[in-house]
Order: sequence, then structure tokens, then C-alpha cells
Amino acid sequence: MSEKKDAPAGLPLSGQVNRAALAREEAELRALEQLPWPRRALGYLKRTGPGLLQSAMTLGAGSAVASVVAGASFGYDLLWVQPVAMLLGVCMLAALGHVVLTTGERPYRLVSRELHPALAFLWALATVVASVIWHFPQYGLAAGAARDLAELAGLTVYAVGEDGVRRLTGTGYAVSFGIGFVLLGVSLATVWSYGRRGAGIRIYEWFLRGVILVVVLSFATVVVWTGVDWVALLRGFFGFTLPRSAEGIQTVLGAIGAAVGINMTFLYGYSLLAKGWGPVHRPLSRWDLVMSMLVPFVVVTSLIILAMANTVYDPARAGVVRTDLRPVDAAQALVPVMGAHVGRVVFDLGFIAMTCGAISAHMVVCGFTVCEMFGLEYTERRYRMFTLVPVVGLLGVVTSTPLWLPVVASALAFTMLPIAYGTFVVLYNRRSCGGAGFAATPGRLLFNLVLVVALAMSVVGAGIQLKTRVLDRLPALLGRSTAMLRVAPGALLGTAGRSGLWACGAGAGLFPMPVEAVRWQRLI
Repeated sequence: MSEKKDAPAGLPLSGQVNRAALAREEAELRALEQLPWPRRALGYLKRTGPGLLQSAMTLGAGSAVASVVAGASFGYDLLWVQPVAMLLGVCMLAALGHVVLTTGERPYRLVSRELHPALAFLWALATVVASVIWHFPQYGLAAGAARDLAELAGLTVYAVGEDGVRRLTGTGYAVSFGIGFVLLGVSLATVWSYGRRGAGIRIYEWFLRGVILVVVLSFATVVVWTGVDWVALLRGFFGFTLPRSAEGIQTVLGAIGAAVGINMTFLYGYSLLAKGWGPVHRPLSRWDLVMSMLVPFVVVTSLIILAMANTVYDPARAGVVRTDLRPVDAAQALVPVMGAHVGRVVFDLGFIAMTCGAISAHMVVCGFTVCEMFGLEYTERRYRMFTLVPVVGLLGVVTSTPLWLPVVASALAFTMLPIAYGTFVVLYNRRSCGGAGFAATPGRLLFNLVLVVALAMSVVGAGIQLKTRVLDRLPALLGRSTAMLRVAPGALLGTAGRSGLWACGAGAGLFPMPVEAVRWQRLI
């Protein structure tokens, strides 16, 4: 006789949780808490999961671009920035996870009841808008990498017209849409399994593990091939070197304050509840954030930075932000070191794998969020339907977004991020949500101080992003500089972001790009 399956109280997905198996897991976790640290850590490592979704979302086009430009512009010097930025984000998500696992309640309803319904709705709205807009550059980066591979195979994907503008050929369009539909098909198969049953969640998590492994192996191959300056590596991680220019310092502050995207903050609580986790899983959830989110992010971004520092970085131009680089350019830059084929193939495949994980994560978060916004209970049909909300981003393989879309999305997302952080701090310390006071214990006081630092940095980062992505672009939006912002369809620039900026994935850095190079403006 099969064991009875019930939906978790906090999240009635049609994909149900096996309560008997969950009870066994809880008993095993209680036993793990009595074991020495090494054995306890190994036990936790076998049970990770929700952090993988966060890792997939943050390891996208934005992280790729930020790391490429950081390594090419500053060498090893800024290796410390992304780990510090993500560590602050992980602490904030840990606070949210503590509240969700303690109460067993959906974050949207919790925020609505404890604070205000309008705040919860704006949080959800910013999540959906950001996921849709940030979807475009993921497909754009994947298509650019695929076109580079096609050129390597001898296909003609670009042609220069009579006006001197390089445009996609029929083959270029076929390659672009081909990789787009392949990624969409893979994402649909895995994302829809996530909402179907408990086994589906495990399938999706193993898919994400595979994607992350491909990314790590791809970029690790490049780094091993090009070599590592170990002294410079240690100095880069622990020297906390700051750029000498005011613009460079602003870049670092913006990156630290905006490492976690608004959609990541919404997704995390629901991914915990979807697995049926509760109070017993709180230590596991913290371990999961570190091992499944922080570590993969640090490893991948560091490997890309090292690869660029070893091949593209010019000490004579140290500190000068390279505005002439795209991710695909980075792959081609490896040709002198790794040969005409190996470097480009490995790097391009790594970029495609990164975007695949991010695309699927955006779809999952929309499946959760739209149901919450409209007060709909979860069914398999609704979940699948709402995961299709960001699919319009597939057009990113060949087109660019209207200027007003990223400006509006930036205004909403960057305004809501520090507000969401502040909400998590309040809920973490509210007794009705399982809190015990700001300074109830020395450990709790220390953790709260870290949360305050993360909140303060998010305010600074949001201010920088709002200025560069909204206020500085209003003249163009109002029609006074529109001509400067046009980009020929088919020109790949996997994103846009920071400061002028390349930005298209959570965790992306803040590196100014010339206005004419801006294709996608994503808003962390």
C-alpha cells in the first residue's frame, strides 16, 4: 500500500509531499545535530535543495558580464567583492528562511498580515516585472554564444549591409531561435516537473546541480589551462583592494548592495515550503544557502574573473573599466592561449549553461508569484500557466527591449529591494513570527548587526542603481536622447547593467558601458 501524501500546510502545491518520508528526514536531522561537525556537514550536504534555485537565478548573464569586465579591468584585485556581496545577501535570505520555517506560513501572506497588503503586492509585482525583463538578456547571451559556436563551425551568421551595419543572416536567425527554443524546451520539461510531485522537485534540483557542474567545469578548464598567480589570488580575496577612482568605488558599493535580486527574495521562502520543510530544517536551510548558493556563486564568478585576468587584463590599463568587452568576446580572447577551438567552445558552453539555469529559475518564481498576487490556490494547471509569463523573453535572441521597460522595472525593483530587506529584519525580530528580540543572545545580536549592514548597503546600492538606471535615463526616455540608445537587432550584448551598466542577473556587478552599447538594462 502506498503511503498517504498530503500537501504541506504552508504551500498547497499539486506536487505533494510524502509525509512519512518527511518525518523520517526530520528524525535524521535531529540525530545529525548530535554528531561532530564533519559528519553533520556531510549529512546536510546530502539534503540540500532550495539554495540551488537561488544559485541558478544568480548565475546568469549578469554574473557572467560582471565577472568578465571585472577580470579584464582590474585583474585579481576585485575577487573579494562578489563573495562579500553575496554573503550579505545570504544572511538576509537566512533571516527570511528562519521566519518562514518557524511559522510555516507563506511569505506573501505573512508580510500582508504583519505589515501591509500593499507592501506584499508591490513585492510580488516587482518580482514578476524583474523576472520578465531580466529574462531577455539570458536568451541574448545564450544566442550570442551559440552564434559564436556556429561561426567556429564555419557558418555565416552575420553579414554587413550596404549601410555598413552588421546584421544577422538567415543562418544567424536560425541559430539564435534554435538555441532559444532548445533552452525553452529544457526549461519547460524541468520546471513543470517541479510543480507536479515530490519526485519532480528532485528532478529539477538534480538538473540544476548538473547545470552548475557544467558551468564550473567549463570555466575551471580555462583557469587550469591558463594558470593561476596564487599570491595575487590570495591578495584579491583577502586584500580588499578598492579602486582608486570615485567611479570605481561607486561600482564596488553598488555591487555589494545589489547582489541579490528582488525576485530571489520572493522565491526563496516558497522553495522551502514546496519541500515541506519546517522548524527542524532551520540548520539545514542555513547550510543549504552556503553550500548551494554562496559557494557555487563564488566559485563560478571567481573562475571567470581569473580566466579574464590571465588572458585579457592589461596591467598598463589597470583600473580602467573595459567597456569594449562582451561575454562572447571573452571566449574569443582565449584563442591565443587555448587554440582556435577549445577556449571558445568551453567558454561558450559555460555561458549557455549559466543562462539555462537562470531561465528556468525565472519561470519557477513566476509560477509561485502570480498565484499569490491574485489569491489563487496552487494547482498544476495554474502553476504551469504562470511559469509561461516570462517566456516573451525568448525574443531576446534577436531583439532589444523598448527603453521604457527597463527604466520602469529598475525604478520598481531597486526601490523594493531595500524595503524587502527591511521587512525581513522586522519579521525576524517580531515575536509573533518566532523572533526573540534584537539582542536576546550575543549570537542573535551579531547576526542582527550583519542584517543592518546588509540593509544599509542595499539602500546605498539601490540609490546608485536608481540614479544610473532611472534618473540618468529619463532624458532619453522623454525623447531628448533616444537616438543614442538604439542598437541594431541581432547585436549581442548579453545585458546591461551597472552604472550604465551591464546588468542582467542577480549578482551582476556594476560596470559602466557606453550608452551605444546598452542593449538590455536589467535591474537587479
